[in-house]
Amino acid sequence: MDLFGNIDSNGTPDKNEGKPLADRIRPTSLNEVVGQEHLLGKGKILRVLLDTKDVPSMIFWGPSGVGKTTLGWLIGKYMKLPYVSLSAVSIGIKEVKEIIQKTRARRIILFIDEFHRFNKLQQDAFLPHVESGNIVLIGATTENPSFEIISPLLSRMKVLTLKALEQKDLVRIIKRALREDKELREAAVKIDDDTVDELALLANGDARKALNLLEVCYKMMKKEGTGEPVINHDILREAYQRNIVVYDKKGEMHYDLISALHKSMRGSDPDAALYWLARMLEGGEDPLFILRRMVRFASEDVGNADPHALSLAMAATEAFRFIGPPEGYLALAQTCIYLSLCEKSNAVYTAYNLASSDARELPEYPVPLHIRNAPTGLMRELGYGHDYLYPHNYTDGLVEQEHFPPEITNKRYYFPTDRGYEKRLGEFLEKVRKIVKKT
Repeated sequence: MDLFGNIDSNGTPDKNEGKPLADRIRPTSLNEVVGQEHLLGKGKILRVLLDTKDVPSMIFWGPSGVGKTTLGWLIGKYMKLPYVSLSAVSIGIKEVKEIIQKTRARRIILFIDEFHRFNKLQQDAFLPHVESGNIVLIGATTENPSFEIISPLLSRMKVLTLKALEQKDLVRIIKRALREDKELREAAVKIDDDTVDELALLANGDARKALNLLEVCYKMMKKEGTGEPVINHDILREAYQRNIVVYDKKGEMHYDLISALHKSMRGSDPDAALYWLARMLEGGEDPLFILRRMVRFASEDVGNADPHALSLAMAATEAFRFIGPPEGYLALAQTCIYLSLCEKSNAVYTAYNLASSDARELPEYPVPLHIRNAPTGLMRELGYGHDYLYPHNYTDGLVEQEHFPPEITNKRYYFPTDRGYEKRLGEFLEKVRKIVKKT
C-alpha cells in the first residue's frame, strides 16, 4: 500500500508521479526495447529463449544504462513468474535467503543488480537454488564476470554481454520520451534534431544518462518560464555542465579511458599514458582495476621482451595495497612509465592464442608414453615414462626428444621477436630446436 501516492483528477493514484523520466518510459514489451539486437533480434539467443519460455539463470554483463534491469523485468513478465528485484548494494544474503524461503513453493525470477558486490561466500549461497531450478537468477553487473563471479555459479549460468547503445539508438529513445511521456507531451516541448543528436552524443551510450539529461533540460526550460517551450543548444549545454560527472567509472568512459591508457603504453608514449592514468585516478577509479590491466599488459604487450615488467606490475599491486592512496598512486605511475618505455612483444599473447585454438579444435591426442608420469609399478610396466631422456644428463641440458603427440610433431606457436630479452630467448630457442628436433 502506498500511503503517500499522488492522486490524479479522477481520484486514482498516479504511479508515475515523482518518478524519473527513465522509469516513466521504461519499455513494457520487447518490441519497445532499443538496441541489443545481437540478443533480441530474430533468431538471437534471448529472443528464442523467451519465445520458448525456457529462460535459464543468467548474468547480464555490460555498462550502465543499456537495459539490464529492463530486460530482467521483461523476462519476468514474459515467463509469467513472480518477479523480485533487489540490489546487492542495499541488501545482504540473509534477506535474499528469507525471500527465497518465503517463495519456496513457487518458482520465481530473482533479479539482482550489482551482483558482483556479493563476495564469494555470499555467492555460494545461490548455488543450490540455481542448481535445483527453484529460482531463475538474473545477476546484472558492470564488471567482468570472469573476475567477479565464482566459477561454480558461472558454470550454471549463461553470460549475456550487453553493448553500449549507439547514438542512433539514443536518438530513438529520446524521441520516444518526447512523444510518449505524459508530462513532456502535455508541455509540447520542442527540440530540433541537431540538439537531440548532441544530447545523444553527450550520453555516451547510456540511455539513463540521456533521459536524465533530457529531464534536467525540461526543468530548466520550465524555469525560464518565457516564450515557447524550447530545448535548444544553450539549455542543453548548461544542463550538461550542471549535471556532468568528471568520471563515470561504471559507464562507457570507464572503458574508453582504460583503453586509452593501454594503447598509450603500447605505443611507448609515457606522457599520454600518465595523463590517462591521472584522469582515471582523479576521477575515482579503483586503482586495483588499473593494476589488473597493467599486469595483463605486462604479459600481453611486453612478454619476454622484458620479463621484469610482470614482476614490477605485481610489485606495484602489492605496494599500493601496502601504502594505499594517495601515496600508493606513485607505484602506479612508476609502473605506467616503465611499461611505456620497455621493449614490446606480443609473441607470448600470439603463441598462447595459437596453442589454445589447437587445444579447443584438435582431437585430444594422448600424452606420449615416455613423458607420462609413472608413480606406480603397474604404470611403469605399461610403459609410462619408459625411454624418457633426462636432459640434465646431457651436454647443455639438451637432448633429442619429442614432447608433442606424434600427430602434431614440429608444431610451432612461439615466434620470439628480436627485441629486448626476447632476442636472447630466440637465439637459445634456435639452438634448442637444432638439437632437440634436429631441424
